[in-house]
Amino acid sequence: MANFRVCPDSGFYFHKSAESLIKVNAVAGVVALLLAGVLALGVVLTRWQQVHLLPPQDFYMVLTAHGINALIFWIIFFEMAILHFASSTLLRSRLATPAWAWFGFALMVIGAVMNNVAVFQGRSSVMMTSYVPMQAEPHFYLGLILFAVGALVQVLVFFGTLVVAYQEKTYEGSVPLVTFGAITAAIIAVFTIASGAIILVPTFLWAIGYISHIDAETYRIIWWGLGHSSQQINVAAHVSVWYLIAGVLFGARPMSEKVSRTAFLLYILFLQLASAHHILVDPGVGTEWKIFNTSYAMYLAVLASMVHGLTVPGSIEVAQRQKGFTRGYFEWLRKAPWGNPVFSGMFIALVVFGFIGGITGVVMGTEQINLIIHNTIYVPAHFHATVAVGTTLTFMALTYLLIPVLFRRKIILPTLARWQPYLFGGGMTILILFMLGAGTLGVSRRHWDMDFTGAAMTFEYPGMAYTLMAIAAIGGLAAIVGGAAYLLITVGSLLFGQKLEPSAGFLQSFLGKALAPGVYNVDRPELLARAPRLTVEEHGSAGFEAPGTFALAILLLVSFVVYYFINWKYLASVWPMG
Repeated sequence: MANFRVCPDSGFYFHKSAESLIKVNAVAGVVALLLAGVLALGVVLTRWQQVHLLPPQDFYMVLTAHGINALIFWIIFFEMAILHFASSTLLRSRLATPAWAWFGFALMVIGAVMNNVAVFQGRSSVMMTSYVPMQAEPHFYLGLILFAVGALVQVLVFFGTLVVAYQEKTYEGSVPLVTFGAITAAIIAVFTIASGAIILVPTFLWAIGYISHIDAETYRIIWWGLGHSSQQINVAAHVSVWYLIAGVLFGARPMSEKVSRTAFLLYILFLQLASAHHILVDPGVGTEWKIFNTSYAMYLAVLASMVHGLTVPGSIEVAQRQKGFTRGYFEWLRKAPWGNPVFSGMFIALVVFGFIGGITGVVMGTEQINLIIHNTIYVPAHFHATVAVGTTLTFMALTYLLIPVLFRRKIILPTLARWQPYLFGGGMTILILFMLGAGTLGVSRRHWDMDFTGAAMTFEYPGMAYTLMAIAAIGGLAAIVGGAAYLLITVGSLLFGQKLEPSAGFLQSFLGKALAPGVYNVDRPELLARAPRLTVEEHGSAGFEAPGTFALAILLLVSFVVYYFINWKYLASVWPMG
């Protein structure tokens, strides 16, 4: 019985079981994003001091749920879909142990629901970090544990599918670069989930009374092995999607696969160590470890992202120039399909991730400068650049590609879809830039009330801080509208979009039911052949083939140097040296 179908538009082969799991994981992620977006409205309108919508107990409950749904549930559900796509679909392989994959997905859903129930019951408003000695309800921790175990099961199925593809020889040579990036994300995921198990299991036992004490310093150190490393899964995943989109839309290939693969390897070795910037002021961590992490480890992790930031647009430039867009430095970029949300979403995500997320990440990871921005609103500004734009907008762009290919529906509201990445990305950029400014002025990261109303000891922020937070809130509202547009287009397309396959209905879209049996008419896909080596890779001349990308890289370097020294000046002003 045939179990594969080939997409007539893209040429992708979909295994029936893998296709269903890709769909349900993506849909579950979108549901979590919907919840996170509604909650974001409460956070934004409360931190806008002139509106100050929510009372403190509701604000911290909403902030907790927003952080967990946006940074964990939405993204990791979607990444499970990417893992199944990168293994089964890209390698043209059957899925290993579909039953176990469904079991893992079920655990993730149960865990996400359980955790949200605990938060909305009002007794687990401990924020995403859930630092002890603050104690949440036991099912808050149990929900996270179940979610993590379910994700680990799906990751193991991903590795199993790689073994199946290798043993059944579904491809020639090495795995494609996109799959290699997904392997990187999966390896980091194992480290991340292990860190979570090490600290969340005893914390759950503490919550139900079997353990009397959890050391706060130990908790913070191990928890950030989970909290920050989970964001490094995102980096590896969304960079892989950048390569995929560049290949699908432009036929682009990386200028040097060896260099790109080495950059992914650097992520495995060094990127999860970036959690150090959250605990640089903690006394329980050795000075030597702090120095290593804020120097050599950080530099090597940043080098990896700079390689990807150069080679993704560089590969697009090479492909565009081969099509005749050779005038000046940037005709290749001007003539790119900016009206296609797949490209515009990906490229906006790349620019914001690199220029804002990357630069602020290095600044935050520098031990001395960290002292002036630690635990200010600067920190969430940074991770909104890396995660809310870099990862989320990339996944949004991928959705526009997958709805016709995977779900076999046409996108509805094409004009709105064309503008959605600009609305979301532009609003987020405003939010981020003005939160960075407010953080530089010392605005607290999590405090409900900038006026410290009724507090025994108060502090008065400069008037400019209130202005910056108000403009940031306006940007946040624009981003929420952009997120709502994405959800409207996505859900509306699955419900009402023109069917590209007659059997593509509600059950097929939302519950992962297979399409009509006649659609799966391939017993064994054609062998995935090794791609020929590129001329630029053979001769090492890719840098000269992409002068526009090189100019952008120089602009990034200059921006970083200027901003870096500005922050050293800020440090000197609060800690005068004489």
